[in-house]
Amino acid sequence: MPQSSFTRLSPHFPRFATGALSLRALQSFVVLALGLLILSVPAPAQATSRLKDVVDFEGVRDNMLIGYGLVVGLNGTGDSLTNSPFTETSLVGMLERLGVNTRGTSMKTKNVAAVMVTATLPPFSSQGSRVDVMVSTLGDAKNLTGGTLLVTPLLGADGEVYAVSQGALAVGGFSAQGQGSSVTKGVPTSGRIANGAIVEREIKFRLADLGSMRLSLRNPDFTTANRVAQAVNEHLKGKVAVALDAATVRVLVSDARRHDIVALMTEIEQIHVAPDQIAKVVIDEQSGVIVMGENVRINTVAIAQGNLTIRITETPQVSQPGSLSQGGSTATVARTAIEIDEGAGQKVGVFSAGVSLQDMVQSLNALGIGPRDMITILQSIKAAGALQADLEII
Repeated sequence: MPQSSFTRLSPHFPRFATGALSLRALQSFVVLALGLLILSVPAPAQATSRLKDVVDFEGVRDNMLIGYGLVVGLNGTGDSLTNSPFTETSLVGMLERLGVNTRGTSMKTKNVAAVMVTATLPPFSSQGSRVDVMVSTLGDAKNLTGGTLLVTPLLGADGEVYAVSQGALAVGGFSAQGQGSSVTKGVPTSGRIANGAIVEREIKFRLADLGSMRLSLRNPDFTTANRVAQAVNEHLKGKVAVALDAATVRVLVSDARRHDIVALMTEIEQIHVAPDQIAKVVIDEQSGVIVMGENVRINTVAIAQGNLTIRITETPQVSQPGSLSQGGSTATVARTAIEIDEGAGQKVGVFSAGVSLQDMVQSLNALGIGPRDMITILQSIKAAGALQADLEII
Protein backbone atom coordinates (compact mmCIF):
# COMPACT_ATOMS: atom_id res chain seq x y z
CA MET A 1 0.00 0.00 0.00
CA PRO A 2 1.57 3.36 -0.94
CA GLN A 3 2.47 5.78 1.84
CA SER A 4 0.58 9.05 2.27
CA SER A 5 2.24 12.32 1.35
CA PHE A 6 2.36 13.28 5.06
CA THR A 7 4.56 10.30 5.95
CA ARG A 8 6.87 11.01 3.03
CA LEU A 9 7.42 14.59 4.26
CA SER A 10 8.42 13.46 7.76
CA PRO A 11 9.48 9.83 8.22
CA HIS A 12 9.66 10.36 12.02
CA PHE A 13 5.89 10.79 12.27
CA PRO A 14 3.80 7.62 12.68
CA ARG A 15 2.45 5.99 9.53
CA PHE A 16 -1.31 6.28 9.15
CA ALA A 17 -3.50 4.24 6.91
CA THR A 18 -5.16 6.02 4.02
CA GLY A 19 -8.86 6.75 4.06
CA ALA A 20 -11.13 8.03 6.82
CA LEU A 21 -8.95 6.66 9.64
CA SER A 22 -5.88 8.48 8.28
CA LEU A 23 -7.78 11.79 8.05
CA ARG A 24 -9.09 11.57 11.62
CA ALA A 25 -5.66 10.71 12.99
CA LEU A 26 -4.09 13.58 11.07
CA GLN A 27 -6.64 16.04 12.47
CA SER A 28 -6.01 14.85 16.02
CA PHE A 29 -2.29 15.21 15.58
CA VAL A 30 -2.61 18.77 14.24
CA VAL A 31 -4.84 19.78 17.18
CA LEU A 32 -2.32 18.33 19.63
CA ALA A 33 0.57 20.13 17.95
CA LEU A 34 -1.28 23.47 18.02
CA GLY A 35 -2.07 22.99 21.71
CA LEU A 36 1.58 22.37 22.52
CA LEU A 37 2.55 25.42 20.47
CA ILE A 38 0.12 27.66 22.38
CA LEU A 39 1.37 26.38 25.72
CA SER A 40 4.95 27.09 24.71
CA VAL A 41 4.22 30.79 24.02
CA PRO A 42 5.31 32.79 27.09
CA ALA A 43 2.67 34.84 28.90
CA PRO A 44 3.02 38.62 28.66
CA ALA A 45 5.25 39.93 31.43
CA GLN A 46 4.25 42.63 33.84
CA ALA A 47 5.16 46.14 32.72
CA THR A 48 8.65 46.87 34.00
CA SER A 49 11.07 49.79 33.96
CA ARG A 50 14.83 49.97 33.96
CA LEU A 51 16.48 50.90 37.24
CA LYS A 52 18.08 53.71 35.25
CA ASP A 53 14.64 55.32 35.05
CA VAL A 54 13.63 54.53 38.64
CA VAL A 55 16.64 55.35 40.87
CA ASP A 56 19.51 57.80 41.18
CA PHE A 57 23.05 56.79 42.20
CA GLU A 58 24.61 58.43 45.24
CA GLY A 59 27.09 61.10 44.22
CA VAL A 60 25.95 61.16 40.60
CA ARG A 61 24.10 64.45 40.82
CA ASP A 62 23.97 68.00 39.45
CA ASN A 63 25.16 71.05 41.36
CA MET A 64 23.53 74.47 41.10
CA LEU A 65 25.66 77.55 40.39
CA ILE A 66 24.74 81.22 40.67
CA GLY A 67 26.44 84.53 39.94
CA TYR A 68 25.84 88.27 39.64
CA GLY A 69 26.96 90.18 36.57
CA LEU A 70 26.37 92.97 34.10
CA VAL A 71 24.95 92.88 30.59
CA VAL A 72 26.12 95.67 28.28
CA GLY A 73 25.33 96.72 24.73
CA LEU A 74 21.60 97.17 25.17
CA ASN A 75 19.82 99.62 22.89
CA GLY A 76 18.42 101.91 25.58
CA THR A 77 16.47 99.08 27.22
CA GLY A 78 18.68 98.58 30.25
CA ASP A 79 18.28 99.61 33.90
CA SER A 80 17.55 103.17 34.96
CA LEU A 81 20.48 103.98 37.21
CA THR A 82 18.30 106.19 39.40
CA ASN A 83 15.88 103.32 40.06
CA SER A 84 18.53 100.58 40.24
CA PRO A 85 21.35 101.82 42.49
CA PHE A 86 22.99 98.38 42.55
CA THR A 87 23.49 98.62 38.79
CA GLU A 88 25.29 101.97 39.14
CA THR A 89 27.45 100.67 42.00
CA SER A 90 28.43 97.57 40.00
CA LEU A 91 29.20 99.67 36.92
CA VAL A 92 31.41 102.07 38.90
CA GLY A 93 33.29 99.19 40.54
CA MET A 94 33.86 97.43 37.21
CA LEU A 95 35.21 100.60 35.58
CA GLU A 96 37.56 101.20 38.50
CA ARG A 97 39.02 97.71 38.13
CA LEU A 98 39.69 98.59 34.50
CA GLY A 99 41.43 101.85 35.46
CA VAL A 100 38.56 104.26 34.80
CA ASN A 101 37.54 106.53 37.70
CA THR A 102 33.91 107.64 37.51
CA ARG A 103 33.17 108.37 41.15
CA GLY A 104 31.48 111.71 41.75
CA THR A 105 30.07 111.87 38.22
CA SER A 106 26.45 111.41 37.19
CA MET A 107 25.92 108.54 34.77
CA LYS A 108 22.68 108.33 32.82
CA THR A 109 23.33 105.38 30.53
CA LYS A 110 20.50 102.89 29.91
CA ASN A 111 22.58 100.38 28.00
CA VAL A 112 23.59 98.35 31.07
CA ALA A 113 21.51 95.87 33.10
CA ALA A 114 22.29 94.01 36.32
CA VAL A 115 21.49 90.31 35.96
CA MET A 116 21.56 87.04 37.86
CA VAL A 117 23.33 84.19 36.09
CA THR A 118 22.43 80.57 36.87
CA ALA A 119 23.83 77.29 35.61
CA THR A 120 23.78 73.57 36.39
CA LEU A 121 27.10 71.77 36.81
CA PRO A 122 26.66 68.17 35.59
CA PRO A 123 28.28 65.30 37.50
CA PHE A 124 31.90 64.45 36.69
CA SER A 125 32.45 67.76 34.85
CA SER A 126 36.14 68.32 34.22
CA GLN A 127 38.10 71.54 33.98
CA GLY A 128 37.70 73.23 30.62
CA SER A 129 34.32 71.72 29.80
CA ARG A 130 31.43 74.07 29.04
CA VAL A 131 27.90 74.37 30.38
CA ASP A 132 24.88 76.46 29.42
CA VAL A 133 23.84 79.48 31.48
CA MET A 134 20.59 81.40 31.99
CA VAL A 135 20.57 85.18 32.44
CA SER A 136 17.71 87.12 34.09
CA THR A 137 17.35 90.82 34.89
CA LEU A 138 17.33 92.26 38.42
CA GLY A 139 16.30 95.86 37.82
CA ASP A 140 13.82 97.59 35.53
CA ALA A 141 15.46 96.65 32.24
CA LYS A 142 12.91 96.18 29.45
CA ASN A 143 14.79 93.98 27.02
CA LEU A 144 18.09 92.06 26.87
CA THR A 145 18.15 91.62 23.10
CA GLY A 146 21.59 92.33 21.69
CA GLY A 147 23.28 92.32 25.09
CA THR A 148 26.60 90.77 26.06
CA LEU A 149 27.30 89.29 29.49
CA LEU A 150 30.61 90.38 30.99
CA VAL A 151 32.87 87.97 32.86
CA THR A 152 30.81 86.56 35.74
CA PRO A 153 32.08 84.03 38.33
CA LEU A 154 29.56 81.31 39.17
CA LEU A 155 29.53 80.13 42.78
CA GLY A 156 28.41 76.88 44.35
CA ALA A 157 26.57 76.39 47.63
CA ASP A 158 29.94 76.34 49.43
CA GLY A 159 30.88 79.80 48.12
CA GLU A 160 33.63 78.51 45.83
CA VAL A 161 33.90 79.54 42.16
CA TYR A 162 33.27 76.55 39.92
CA ALA A 163 32.76 78.23 36.54
CA VAL A 164 33.13 81.57 34.75
CA SER A 165 30.58 82.81 32.25
CA GLN A 166 30.68 85.36 29.42
CA GLY A 167 29.13 85.76 26.00
CA ALA A 168 26.35 87.13 23.81
CA LEU A 169 22.77 86.48 24.91
CA ALA A 170 20.13 84.68 22.89
CA VAL A 171 16.72 86.09 23.84
CA GLY A 172 13.59 84.19 22.82
CA GLY A 173 11.04 86.97 23.40
CA PHE A 174 10.72 90.45 21.96
CA SER A 175 8.96 93.70 22.73
CA ALA A 176 7.91 96.53 20.43
CA GLN A 177 5.89 99.67 21.10
CA GLY A 178 4.65 102.80 19.42
CA GLN A 179 2.84 105.90 20.55
CA GLY A 180 -0.54 104.20 20.79
CA SER A 181 0.13 100.55 21.54
CA SER A 182 2.77 97.98 22.35
CA VAL A 183 3.26 94.23 21.92
CA THR A 184 5.34 91.75 23.89
CA LYS A 185 5.91 88.09 23.07
CA GLY A 186 7.70 85.69 25.37
CA VAL A 187 9.98 87.03 28.11
CA PRO A 188 12.53 89.50 26.70
CA THR A 189 14.05 90.10 30.14
CA SER A 190 15.75 86.69 30.28
CA GLY A 191 18.11 84.97 27.90
CA ARG A 192 20.40 82.01 27.44
CA ILE A 193 24.03 81.53 26.47
CA ALA A 194 24.74 78.10 24.99
CA ASN A 195 28.05 76.77 26.32
CA GLY A 196 28.48 80.16 27.96
CA ALA A 197 30.43 79.03 31.04
CA ILE A 198 33.78 77.30 31.39
CA VAL A 199 34.27 74.92 34.31
CA GLU A 200 37.22 76.03 36.45
CA ARG A 201 36.92 73.66 39.43
CA GLU A 202 35.99 69.96 39.58
CA ILE A 203 33.84 68.28 42.21
CA LYS A 204 36.00 65.90 44.24
CA PHE A 205 34.20 62.58 43.96
CA ARG A 206 35.64 59.19 42.98
CA LEU A 207 33.48 56.16 42.32
CA ALA A 208 36.39 53.83 43.03
CA ASP A 209 36.47 55.04 46.66
CA LEU A 210 32.97 53.75 47.36
CA GLY A 211 32.70 50.57 49.37
CA SER A 212 28.97 50.54 48.72
CA MET A 213 26.53 52.32 46.46
CA ARG A 214 23.25 53.86 47.55
CA LEU A 215 20.36 53.84 45.11
CA SER A 216 17.80 56.59 45.78
CA LEU A 217 14.28 55.94 44.50
CA ARG A 218 12.76 58.90 42.71
CA ASN A 219 9.32 57.87 43.98
CA PRO A 220 9.85 56.38 47.45
CA ASP A 221 7.89 53.19 48.07
CA PHE A 222 8.61 50.20 50.34
CA THR A 223 7.41 47.63 47.80
CA THR A 224 9.45 49.13 44.99
CA ALA A 225 12.57 49.34 47.19
CA ASN A 226 12.24 45.67 48.14
CA ARG A 227 11.76 44.67 44.50
CA VAL A 228 14.85 46.65 43.50
CA ALA A 229 16.96 44.87 46.14
CA GLN A 230 15.66 41.46 45.04
CA ALA A 231 16.28 42.21 41.35
CA VAL A 232 19.87 43.31 42.03
CA ASN A 233 20.57 40.23 44.16
CA GLU A 234 19.20 37.91 41.47
CA HIS A 235 21.26 39.59 38.76
CA LEU A 236 24.52 39.67 40.73
CA LYS A 237 23.87 36.22 42.22
CA GLY A 238 24.48 37.14 45.84
CA LYS A 239 23.15 38.95 48.89
CA VAL A 240 24.71 42.29 48.01
CA ALA A 241 21.66 44.62 48.02
CA VAL A 242 19.36 45.51 50.89
CA ALA A 243 16.53 48.03 51.14
CA LEU A 244 17.31 50.46 53.99
CA ASP A 245 14.02 52.34 53.78
CA ALA A 246 11.35 53.33 51.27
CA ALA A 247 13.75 55.54 49.34
CA THR A 248 17.20 53.92 49.67
CA VAL A 249 18.74 50.62 48.55
CA ARG A 250 22.36 49.89 49.49
CA VAL A 251 24.50 47.76 47.18
CA LEU A 252 27.85 46.42 48.45
CA VAL A 253 30.79 46.69 46.05
CA SER A 254 33.24 43.82 46.20
CA ASP A 255 36.98 44.36 45.92
CA ALA A 256 36.98 42.60 42.56
CA ARG A 257 34.41 45.06 41.09
CA ARG A 258 35.74 48.22 42.73
CA HIS A 259 38.19 48.85 39.90
CA ASP A 260 35.42 48.25 37.35
CA ILE A 261 32.61 50.07 39.09
CA VAL A 262 31.39 51.80 35.92
CA ALA A 263 30.64 48.42 34.35
CA LEU A 264 28.88 47.37 37.56
CA MET A 265 26.70 50.49 37.47
CA THR A 266 25.90 49.82 33.83
CA GLU A 267 24.69 46.33 34.70
CA ILE A 268 22.55 47.62 37.55
CA GLU A 269 21.05 50.35 35.37
CA GLN A 270 19.76 47.82 32.85
CA ILE A 271 18.00 45.61 35.41
CA HIS A 272 14.23 45.68 34.96
CA VAL A 273 11.83 46.01 37.88
CA ALA A 274 8.08 46.60 38.21
CA PRO A 275 7.60 49.79 40.27
CA ASP A 276 4.67 49.93 42.67
CA GLN A 277 2.75 53.05 43.63
CA ILE A 278 0.06 54.12 46.02
CA ALA A 279 -3.44 54.90 44.82
CA LYS A 280 -3.60 58.66 44.32
CA VAL A 281 -5.92 61.19 42.73
CA VAL A 282 -4.32 64.52 41.77
CA ILE A 283 -6.64 67.48 41.13
CA ASP A 284 -5.74 70.88 39.69
CA GLU A 285 -8.71 73.07 40.56
CA GLN A 286 -7.51 76.03 38.51
CA SER A 287 -7.43 74.17 35.19
CA GLY A 288 -9.92 71.40 36.03
CA VAL A 289 -7.39 68.61 35.36
CA ILE A 290 -7.90 65.27 37.14
CA VAL A 291 -5.27 62.51 37.11
CA MET A 292 -6.10 59.18 38.77
CA GLY A 293 -3.78 56.23 39.32
CA GLU A 294 -4.46 52.66 38.30
CA ASN A 295 -5.18 51.33 41.80
CA VAL A 296 -7.88 53.84 42.74
CA ARG A 297 -10.89 52.03 44.24
CA ILE A 298 -14.09 53.18 45.95
CA ASN A 299 -16.53 51.51 48.32
CA THR A 300 -20.27 51.29 47.75
CA VAL A 301 -21.59 54.82 47.35
CA ALA A 302 -24.52 56.61 45.69
CA ILE A 303 -23.98 59.85 43.77
CA ALA A 304 -26.60 62.41 42.74
CA GLN A 305 -25.70 65.59 40.94
CA GLY A 306 -28.16 68.34 40.10
CA ASN A 307 -28.40 72.12 40.00
CA LEU A 308 -31.14 74.66 40.50
CA THR A 309 -31.19 76.99 37.49
CA ILE A 310 -33.39 80.10 37.25
CA ARG A 311 -33.64 81.87 33.89
CA ILE A 312 -35.13 85.38 33.74
CA THR A 313 -35.85 86.77 30.26
CA GLU A 314 -36.90 90.37 29.71
CA THR A 315 -38.88 91.13 26.50
CA PRO A 316 -40.27 94.68 26.82
CA GLN A 317 -43.11 95.66 24.46
CA VAL A 318 -44.21 99.08 23.18
CA SER A 319 -47.86 100.15 23.71
CA GLN A 320 -49.23 102.87 21.45
CA PRO A 321 -52.64 104.65 21.53
CA GLY A 322 -55.15 104.02 18.77
CA SER A 323 -54.94 105.98 15.54
CA LEU A 324 -58.23 107.90 16.20
CA SER A 325 -57.78 108.49 19.93
CA GLN A 326 -57.57 112.10 21.14
CA GLY A 327 -55.30 111.41 24.08
CA GLY A 328 -52.80 108.89 25.29
CA SER A 329 -49.10 108.42 24.77
CA THR A 330 -46.67 105.71 23.76
CA ALA A 331 -45.49 103.59 26.71
CA THR A 332 -43.15 100.67 27.26
CA VAL A 333 -44.71 97.65 28.95
CA ALA A 334 -42.43 95.20 30.77
CA ARG A 335 -42.77 91.51 29.93
CA THR A 336 -40.80 89.10 32.11
CA ALA A 337 -40.55 85.32 31.65
CA ILE A 338 -39.17 83.18 34.50
CA GLU A 339 -38.12 79.53 34.02
CA ILE A 340 -37.02 77.25 36.85
CA ASP A 341 -35.01 74.07 36.24
CA GLU A 342 -34.65 71.99 39.40
CA GLY A 343 -32.59 69.27 37.73
CA ALA A 344 -35.47 66.81 37.69
CA GLY A 345 -33.91 64.90 34.81
CA GLN A 346 -30.72 64.10 36.74
CA LYS A 347 -30.15 60.52 37.85
CA VAL A 348 -28.62 58.91 40.89
CA GLY A 349 -25.60 56.67 40.23
CA VAL A 350 -24.71 53.79 42.54
CA PHE A 351 -21.14 52.45 42.58
CA SER A 352 -20.53 49.02 44.09
CA ALA A 353 -17.57 48.22 46.32
CA GLY A 354 -14.24 47.82 44.53
CA VAL A 355 -15.19 49.81 41.44
CA SER A 356 -12.16 50.43 39.25
CA LEU A 357 -10.97 53.70 37.79
CA GLN A 358 -12.33 52.94 34.34
CA ASP A 359 -15.79 52.00 35.64
CA MET A 360 -16.01 55.10 37.78
CA VAL A 361 -15.07 57.47 34.96
CA GLN A 362 -17.47 55.82 32.54
CA SER A 363 -20.33 55.98 35.05
CA LEU A 364 -19.73 59.65 35.86
CA ASN A 365 -19.53 60.52 32.18
CA ALA A 366 -22.80 58.67 31.58
CA LEU A 367 -24.45 61.01 34.12
CA GLY A 368 -23.27 63.98 32.06
CA ILE A 369 -20.82 65.17 34.70
CA GLY A 370 -17.98 67.41 33.54
CA PRO A 371 -14.50 67.80 35.03
CA ARG A 372 -15.46 70.67 37.36
CA ASP A 373 -18.37 68.76 38.89
CA MET A 374 -16.26 65.59 39.01
CA ILE A 375 -13.72 67.37 41.21
CA THR A 376 -16.45 68.20 43.74
CA ILE A 377 -17.78 64.64 43.58
CA LEU A 378 -14.34 63.13 44.23
CA GLN A 379 -13.82 65.45 47.20
CA SER A 380 -17.23 64.44 48.57
CA ILE A 381 -16.48 60.72 48.10
CA LYS A 382 -13.18 61.18 49.96
CA ALA A 383 -14.95 63.06 52.77
CA ALA A 384 -17.44 60.19 53.05
CA GLY A 385 -14.55 57.73 53.46
CA ALA A 386 -15.46 55.77 50.33
CA LEU A 387 -12.44 56.75 48.18
CA GLN A 388 -9.55 54.36 48.86
CA ALA A 389 -6.83 56.66 47.57
CA ASP A 390 -4.87 59.77 48.50
CA LEU A 391 -6.52 62.95 47.26
CA GLU A 392 -3.95 65.63 46.40
CA ILE A 393 -5.11 69.10 45.35
CA ILE A 394 -2.58 71.37 43.65
